[in-house]
Amino acid sequence: MSIYAVTYDYSDDAALRDEHRASHREYLAGLAEQGIVLVSGPWGPDDAPGALLIFRGDSADAVRELTVDDPFRKVGAVTDVRVQEWIPVLGPLAGGF
Repeated sequence: MSIYAVTYDYSDDAALRDEHRASHREYLAGLAEQGIVLVSGPWGPDDAPGALLIFRGDSADAVRELTVDDPFRKVGAVTDVRVQEWIPVLGPLAGGF
């Protein structure tokens, strides 16, 4: 398995994100419990709305497919998804994958 950096760009509709945030986080928490999502979180308040998610998966396509059922994607709160393999060389995520 490899590690993938997934970036979400969010729509400007903060109310839509607020409405669906609990189900979005619940979905990602389920993937985290399975060891698929290693860490996730939004960009800071001074940055464009979006998030970084670190996944473990067999391929970029497989990881992208996992994002399809994210409630934020289903309701249009995510306007763009990018998936790139990431190779950590230092820190707790380095090696062992």
